[in-house]
Order: sequence, then C-alpha cells, then structure tokens
Amino acid sequence: MAYWLMKSEPSTWSWQDQLAKGEAGEPWDGVRNHQAKNYMQEMKKGDLAFFYHSQKDREIVGIVEIIEEAMPDPTAAPDSPWECVTIAARETLDAPVTLAQIKDTPDLAEMVLVKNSRLSVQPVTSDQWALICKMGQAGA
Repeated sequence: MAYWLMKSEPSTWSWQDQLAKGEAGEPWDGVRNHQAKNYMQEMKKGDLAFFYHSQKDREIVGIVEIIEEAMPDPTAAPDSPWECVTIAARETLDAPVTLAQIKDTPDLAEMVLVKNSRLSVQPVTSDQWALICKMGQAGA
C-alpha cells in the first residue's frame, strides 16, 4: 500500500463535499499538473491519502481511499493527457493537522508538502503517514 496527500480548496471541493459522496466516492478531476497526474497514475486501489484543505485553512482534515485507479479525466478534452482517480472518504481526523504543525515537526521536514507546497497530489512516506495519523488522532 502507498500513501498520498491530495489538496483541495474548500470553496471548490471540501471535506464535507467528499463525505457527502459516501461509498460511491468522487473522481479527483481537474488536475492540470503533469507531476500530480503522474502520481495519480501510480495510485492503486486501496491506497490511502490525506485530504488537505489548501488556501486559508491549510490543514489535513481526513483520510480517503483510492477506489478507482487512473482513468481519463471527464472534465478534460477527449484527446488530452489528463487523468483522475476516484476517492471515497474513510475517516475524519479528530484533530486536523495544520501546515504550521507539520513545519514545526522535525520528522516531517522532508515531506513534499513542506518542500513543494504547490503540488496538489503528492506521495507521503509510511513514517510520515504514521506520525500525521498520530497527530490527527486518526482511529482514536
């Protein structure tokens, strides 16, 4: 299993919107960055990702599961290279983990979120995953 982080502006697609989709999930469409697209192509069914609210809140608020692997993005032109995965909400963090907390945690200094904060889809190591889950009281 691999771990990821997926960023969304709450005014465009919020954690509450994701929760409302239930088990059917929702395609993570509209990504127009080649590196983010490449990461989505690596995702496998069953992988987990943090759901991160960007812009104002800047915090990890939940965990989603990849329920469908990369497919053509329905919001893109028919012959475009853009793809998306489908995700479903799995857990709301009891304590959202802010970007400030992440930056203040030495063991998270190498996170892509810290090094390349603009990338909307990014990998997370298993150690980083475990630490953020602990900080966010996931499964508590």
